[in-house]
Amino acid sequence: MSWRVCILRWARNDIISIATRGNRFTLNTQQRCGFKKAAKETKTKKGAVEEAGPSHTEPSEGLIHKRGASQPLEPSVAYTHPRNFGRLVKPLVFTIGFTGCSFGTAAIWQYESLKSRVQSYFDEVRADWLEKLRPQKQGELRKWINQWWNSLSEGQRTVTGIIAANAVVFCCWRVPSLQRSMIKYFTSNPASKTLCFPMLLSTFSHYSFFHMAANMYVLWSFSSSIVSMLGREQFMAVYMSAGVISTMFSYVCKTASGRLGPSLGASGAIMTVLAAVCTKMPEAKLAIIFLPMYAFSAGNALKAIVAMDTAGLVLGWRYFDHAAHLGGALFGIWYIMYGHELIWKNREPLVKVWHDLRTKGPGGGGNGGSGPL
Repeated sequence: MSWRVCILRWARNDIISIATRGNRFTLNTQQRCGFKKAAKETKTKKGAVEEAGPSHTEPSEGLIHKRGASQPLEPSVAYTHPRNFGRLVKPLVFTIGFTGCSFGTAAIWQYESLKSRVQSYFDEVRADWLEKLRPQKQGELRKWINQWWNSLSEGQRTVTGIIAANAVVFCCWRVPSLQRSMIKYFTSNPASKTLCFPMLLSTFSHYSFFHMAANMYVLWSFSSSIVSMLGREQFMAVYMSAGVISTMFSYVCKTASGRLGPSLGASGAIMTVLAAVCTKMPEAKLAIIFLPMYAFSAGNALKAIVAMDTAGLVLGWRYFDHAAHLGGALFGIWYIMYGHELIWKNREPLVKVWHDLRTKGPGGGGNGGSGPL
């Protein structure tokens, strides 16, 4: 689960107002000239009312103008029919293809990991022998980092890279010169000209620090459980696919309702993780960080979350992207109940093809490789 906040940020000479991971995403830029000019006297007609703010502030939603240019550089909201489902064919193909590639890559990754364990065993034995011969490296910081890393579970080590990627993207939002590219590629909008790549990239994108911190805390909390259930490789495939699938579900709901607007955040993928754990272990006890004295079962928590997001989607609540939340939760439930058997359990043909290719390569065994996995 993630929290959504509206942020009013002053960046150099720009004022940026942005709503994160909601159905509405408004970014208005107010440019200020660096040199003062003499004020011109303007004659106003009788009854005319002067506006309190600068008259050149863009009121239109999602229209970004390049400084000093008259034409918009990249409109984040395209002028298309709000219910043009034909534009969703390409994102649908991308979703199916990316999901298949994610699980295929995960299967090959797992194969390589298993194959390298035998070699790593001998490497560890040799490393222990060499460690006794060479002097120990000095440095308290290095020692502390190694101890901290070794104390983490496999799940926490796995999500560390995801958290780092989210932190890098968050810092990129702070660079004024990258704002246009960030809006184009790191926010998902069914009315945008760029539809496919933002479906994945927006999963690592957070504009608000509180938004990112809440999402990453939930991911960190459930990382040990989900990785112990699925394994490192399968978890990464599920997480990456969940980000794209939840965005596709959001595209469909936004197009059907006509309420178009950019969204961003890892909420959809994290909802998949949460739903998968709650479905697999419905009797597990959960608690809110600020109210640890109130515990509830994981099954009841999942029902409440799904009910809330369904109500938000039906009633048109616009503070959260309830469609992405609901799509991620439904994918997590489906994968634990059916997807694991349909997808992951049927990976052997692909792994066998990869094994044959590896053994036919240089030094791989010569005869076409019919050895065991």
